[in-house]
Amino acid sequence: MSAERTITDFVRALRSADVKVSTAETLDAVKAVDLVGYEDREFLKTALRSVLAKSEAEKDTYDRLFELFFQRKQKEQSEKTESSEQDAGEDSGEPQNFMDIAESSDEAVIEMALERAGQASGLQDIRFSTQTSYYAQQMLKEMGVREMEAELLEQLQAHTPEGDAEAERMMDARKKMTARAIEFAKQQFEVFGAGATQQFRDDFLADKRINEMDRSDMERMKPLIQKLAKRLVSKHSRRKRQKNRGQLDIRKTLRANAGRDGVPFDVHWRQTKKDRPKLVLICDVSGSVARFVRFLLLFLYCVRDVVPDLHTYAFSARLKDVGPYLDTSLDGFESAMERILAEIGWGSTDYGQALSDLQVDHWSKIDRRTTVIVLGDARSNHGDPRIDIFEDLAAKTKRIVWLNPEARPLWGTGDSEMLRYFPHCSTVTMLSNLKQLERAIDDVLMHYS
Repeated sequence: MSAERTITDFVRALRSADVKVSTAETLDAVKAVDLVGYEDREFLKTALRSVLAKSEAEKDTYDRLFELFFQRKQKEQSEKTESSEQDAGEDSGEPQNFMDIAESSDEAVIEMALERAGQASGLQDIRFSTQTSYYAQQMLKEMGVREMEAELLEQLQAHTPEGDAEAERMMDARKKMTARAIEFAKQQFEVFGAGATQQFRDDFLADKRINEMDRSDMERMKPLIQKLAKRLVSKHSRRKRQKNRGQLDIRKTLRANAGRDGVPFDVHWRQTKKDRPKLVLICDVSGSVARFVRFLLLFLYCVRDVVPDLHTYAFSARLKDVGPYLDTSLDGFESAMERILAEIGWGSTDYGQALSDLQVDHWSKIDRRTTVIVLGDARSNHGDPRIDIFEDLAAKTKRIVWLNPEARPLWGTGDSEMLRYFPHCSTVTMLSNLKQLERAIDDVLMHYS
C-alpha cells in the first residue's frame, strides 16, 4: 500500500474519533512518512504526532489509534515479505478462488486476501459494531464465496459419497473464513469505527434533556462533561497564548528597523491587557433545579485551568458559600454535591433573600471583571424578588448570565420572576441539555478573550 493510501486511511480513523485533521496536515503527514519511513516505528509515531495531533486529548486518541493501525500494517508488511520470499523459490502464484484462499497453508496469503476484500467492500467506512457481520459477508463475496456456494449446491444435489465429502470440505472452509472475516472486521472497527460510535453516543447524550435522563445516563455524564471541559480548556488556553503575543505594532516595528531599509528583523507587538476570567456562580439547589446544578458545577470545576478565580454560592432560601465543599479533587465531587443538597437544598426557595445575603456577606467578591452566572428557574414562591439588588448587581459586574432550565413559555407564569430579572441580564439562556451548557460556558469565556 502506498504512503498516500496508508496515511489517508489513518487520517480517516483519526477523524472518525473526533481528531480534527485538515487536508494540509494530511499532505504534511505523507511527506513525513516519505522522510522517516516505516522502519523505526517510534520515530514514525513521533513524527506523525507532531503533524496530526494538537491538543492533549487528541494526542491520547492518536497514540491509541496509531498502535492499532500500524501494528496491523507492520504485521501485513512482514507477512508480505515472507510470502514474497517463498514465491521466489516456488512459482505458486496467488490463489484464484475462495477454496484456494481458505485452504492455503500460507497465513500471509489469507491476511492479504482479507485486506484486499476489506478495501474492496469499503470496510474503512465501518462506524458501528453491529456492522461487523454485514462487512464480513461483503468480504466473503469479494473473495468468491458465492461461486463456491453454487458449486457446493451442485455437490449436495449429486447425492454421491464423493459429492458429500466435497460439500463438507467446502462448508468447513466457509465456516473458517467467515470467522476470519468477522475477526478482521472487528479489528477494523476498533480502528475506524469505535471512535465514531463513542462520538455518536456522546452527541446523543449531550442533546438529551437533562430532566429526562435515567441513572445510566447520569453515570455516563461525568466522563462526557470532563471530555467537553477538556476541549474548552484547550480551546481557550490556545486563544490566550495567541492573545498574549498581542497585535503587530507597525509604527514601532518600522522605527526599530529604519536602519535596515525597512526589513522587519526586530518585530514589535502591541499588548492589549485582557481581564482574567472571574466567575461568581449563584445556584438554586431546590429540587426542581438540583440536577442541572450538579452538571454546571462539575463542568466549571473541570475548567479551573482557565478559570482560577471562581466563587460558588448555593441557596434554596439562604445563600451559602459552597466553594470550600468543592475545592477538592474531582474524585470527591459527588460526595460534596450530596452534602450541598442535604444542607441547602430543602428550604423554601427565596431569590430575594439569596440576593440580600449576597449583598450583605459577599458583595466585595464582585467587581467590573466579574461575570455572574445565575442558574435557576426564578420561581420565588411569590416572595419579594429584590429586583433593586439585582439591578445594583448588574451595574457592578462585567456581565450577568442567567441559565434557566424552564422552557421560555413558562417564564413569568405563576410565581416565576424571570421576566422581571430579564432586563438586567446580559444573556438569558434556556438550559435543557449538556450541549447548551457547553455553549453557554464557551460564550462566557469568549468574553475574556
